Amino acid sequence: MEIHIDLTGTRGHRAAIYRQLRAAILDGRIRPGEALPPTRELAQRLAVSRTTVSAAYDRLTAEGFLTGRVGAGTFVTASAAARPEPSHVSGVRPLPEWDAVPPPPAPFAPAPEFDFRPGVPDLTRFPFDTWRRLVTQRLRAGQADLMTYGDPQGHAALRAEIARHAGVSRDVRASAARVVVTAGAQQTTDLVARVLLRHGDLAAVEDPGYPPPRLVLEARGVRVAPVPVDAEGIVVGAIPAGTRLVYVTPSHQYPLGLSMSLARRLELLDWAERADAVLVEDDYDTEFRYTGRPLEPLHSLDSRGRVVYVGSFSKVLSPALRLGFLVAPPSLVPALVKARYLTDWHAPNVEQAALAAFMAEGGFARHIRRMRKVYRERHELLSAVLARDFADFLTPLPSTAGLHLSAAAGTDTRPLVRAARRHGIRLYALGDFAVAGPRHGLVFGYGAVAAERIEPGLARLRALVDGGTA
Repeated sequence: MEIHIDLTGTRGHRAAIYRQLRAAILDGRIRPGEALPPTRELAQRLAVSRTTVSAAYDRLTAEGFLTGRVGAGTFVTASAAARPEPSHVSGVRPLPEWDAVPPPPAPFAPAPEFDFRPGVPDLTRFPFDTWRRLVTQRLRAGQADLMTYGDPQGHAALRAEIARHAGVSRDVRASAARVVVTAGAQQTTDLVARVLLRHGDLAAVEDPGYPPPRLVLEARGVRVAPVPVDAEGIVVGAIPAGTRLVYVTPSHQYPLGLSMSLARRLELLDWAERADAVLVEDDYDTEFRYTGRPLEPLHSLDSRGRVVYVGSFSKVLSPALRLGFLVAPPSLVPALVKARYLTDWHAPNVEQAALAAFMAEGGFARHIRRMRKVYRERHELLSAVLARDFADFLTPLPSTAGLHLSAAAGTDTRPLVRAARRHGIRLYALGDFAVAGPRHGLVFGYGAVAAERIEPGLARLRALVDGGTA
């Protein structure tokens, strides 16, 4: 073990070694059972006599921190427990914007018995064998370029595959030069805000809507206005004057699930041109469409360079990959690449190369086709059970795509959601996504819950409703 001991400016080397080793043990930096360097080796490293180090070890042994084993060395005793970090008030405070940001969600481990969380794919069907092969091939090939700093814009082969996939599947017509690989919608919102918005500028989000982009903007000191959503999408006439950015989910509104009408899309694009604003279009899970013809994305209708198109692999493959992308107008790409470089430089190279190969081989398209069938079955089953068993309590909202559907209720469902979580059911209330106005209802995800678990989970939820929890 490499132990840092600083003897600069000290006279009593023996005492200094003792104090620093003792502090490291108590703080838990050196854990019980770990071996300390031999006295001769540590003495040579510190340029002191071996007797000095031996004396410090002897004192720690006498106090019960160390124990010697003949022929094995000196070890920290099992009883040398770490002490709690000292509590003190720091004079350094973050900007006020961060006080309003909620803490990150706790990891869901173990998973709930009935997992109706929205936005989570079925990770048991992740193509583990194929992914392992693709990653291993890249590592065995000894590609040194994958092990050094990468292109902030993203791996060239992956950007080319993304451009081809988005063009074929969503009619997003853009070359690889306009693609930037990101960690997902949250980072895209942050990058766009960095290059376009100043502290105090005004942005707008859907209400109800996906919370993280709103929190990203607020944490950057941007003023955020919630804009209501009706049956056709975001109400363009309610967007405040002076708005510089609008974050929208037109193809599958989050969390209501509706699609923005063509008339509303054209109205929003006209507004963006008049207001000299940018539209961040999050097309997060529209690979999974079950009925009806998909409407064109805003990006495909945009002829004036107002739309930043956002896609993610988190809903299709796995959130753990932390791989997404944006397609930006050419005027924004250089600044976005610089912003990506300054924040975290680039996405993991090996994973990018593996994903590029997965897409080039056709594995990505096949995975989407397989999972579309799986999710369609769950979507239909969930819809049928809600219509059969919850008609007196919930009104399902139209939804033909994605990994979740929502249902409106006549009363506040947050108490029911809290009770459900105590009984092994994980789901969300529509009110969890509202910003200004109240929204009563529930959001059911079906990506992470197996088909055979849907009816038992909803039966348990029904029992809670009948028990008066709602």
